[in-house]
Amino acid sequence: MVALRSDSRAYNFENPYQSQKVLPPFQIPGYVAALKKILLELKRQALSLLHTLLVPVVVVVGAIVVTIILVKMFSNKKPKGPPKTLINSDTKIPLVLVDREEVSHDTRLFKFMLPSKDHILGLPVAHLLTTKIDGKLVVRPYTPVTSDDNKGYMDLVIKVYFKNVHPKFPDGGKMSQYLEGMTIGDAIDVRGPNGLLVYEGQGKFKIRAEKRAEPKEKIATNIGLIAGGTGITPMLQLIRQIFKDPDDNSNCWLLFANQTENDILLREELEEIAREHPTRMKLWYTLDRPEEDWEYSKGFVSDEMLKEHMPPPGDDTLILMCGPPPMIQYACLPNLEKLGYSEDMIFSY
Repeated sequence: MVALRSDSRAYNFENPYQSQKVLPPFQIPGYVAALKKILLELKRQALSLLHTLLVPVVVVVGAIVVTIILVKMFSNKKPKGPPKTLINSDTKIPLVLVDREEVSHDTRLFKFMLPSKDHILGLPVAHLLTTKIDGKLVVRPYTPVTSDDNKGYMDLVIKVYFKNVHPKFPDGGKMSQYLEGMTIGDAIDVRGPNGLLVYEGQGKFKIRAEKRAEPKEKIATNIGLIAGGTGITPMLQLIRQIFKDPDDNSNCWLLFANQTENDILLREELEEIAREHPTRMKLWYTLDRPEEDWEYSKGFVSDEMLKEHMPPPGDDTLILMCGPPPMIQYACLPNLEKLGYSEDMIFSY
């Protein structure tokens, strides 16, 4: 069946390709080849255009990514800060004695020079002080009363245990007597940081059960401090750190035990802090041998003293103790247990 066109163009029976403008069969391959060539050229130009447009985009995106990475790297990088004296608990650093002060009849303040005037000690809480005495290595832990706010020097307050004073310890303290015998210019070896407790601020503590154990976090905003004699030094370091930080809202209770009123170390500074922060710093004393007009407690640390002058047991309570072992073992620990303080609320230096 043939369809006839109704338009003005007549059908040419002699040359149908001309009337329909249809390519004759012998011309189709040439046109196909030309069309392929045109398509290939269009493809090439399209790829060239895409490359021209894509390269700048890739460069820009890459630059943005690199910039973001660099900003994160440098924004997270802490300032280098001053050089630290202490390297680790195995490396001994010699420090020279440059000054000494008699605080009381048996207590001394020793000032040691750090490697340079720009050095800090680099100590969170406690460190070990080591030296050889008569060919024997004697190691004792001390907490300086200075902190990393102080550059170029370290102060130690140490009670000297002299020979033939206490009948149970006729030889006295080897390390304290050695320090007592030092003269200006002598040196001792120190190493650290050591210690099982670190205060990270704003009520956050990291506590290890032993040296190689992983630290556990303890959050405590009510901090009770029980100190005996020179055991006040780590307590003062902690108190200073809490009250110098405007974002730290922790509360402190300090019970400070001594033999006589003259033995109370750093009393002036402690009472000044208590006056400046009367709602957050509670300070109380007890003496073994008080004068008649003594207005604080007398005698060994008791359950009544702890109940009245320590924060009550609770999840946000931590009691820290530092002092003579008999005070800790026979007075503090049994009475704290009696009052309901659990093991995770108590730490002894």
